Amino acid sequence: MIAWASDLVVSAGLTGVFLLMVAENLFPPIPSEVIMPLAGFAAARGQLSIEGVIAAGIAGSLAGNAFWYEAARAFGAARIRRLADRFGRYVGLTPETLDRAEAALRRNGAAAVCLARMMPGLRTGISVPAGLVALPRPVFYGFSALGTSIWTGGLATAGYLLEDQFHLIEDWAGTAGLALTALILLVVGLRIRRARRAG
Repeated sequence: MIAWASDLVVSAGLTGVFLLMVAENLFPPIPSEVIMPLAGFAAARGQLSIEGVIAAGIAGSLAGNAFWYEAARAFGAARIRRLADRFGRYVGLTPETLDRAEAALRRNGAAAVCLARMMPGLRTGISVPAGLVALPRPVFYGFSALGTSIWTGGLATAGYLLEDQFHLIEDWAGTAGLALTALILLVVGLRIRRARRAG
């Protein structure tokens, strides 16, 4: 799969980066932790421009996010949850993922959309509850763009700088995403504990 992604990046250029990032956000076949460093590596070899790689990655990610967000707004909570229950395991968007994303969104508001773009499992999942609660479009797309820019830009730049060692980024990025998730859960847990003590 990684070899196929690498071939697509080289043969299709920035269009390939865009399409892979759209796919990563629709039904994650290959994570962005692989796609963007590969594209950054191609840029380091002079096959693409690093600015173009970052722009294509952001655009592809936002297009995939937009699909789920707009679908959730259009179909409504009940239908989306039925679809997730029936087909979610095939596209990485299970009811449990939706529940976690919705809880994060309700606790942390629009900032959760930004943070989720850098967290494994929630990058796609947060778009659905954002659509279900009808988060205003400028807020959703603005915070999505911010989080996506940090994540994809960082991965592409790391691939560009590390060149032949770009494969190391996948492990690092997965660990960093999990660490961020653990930090957020810790903060939320401490808030709940304080609230219970105060009550």
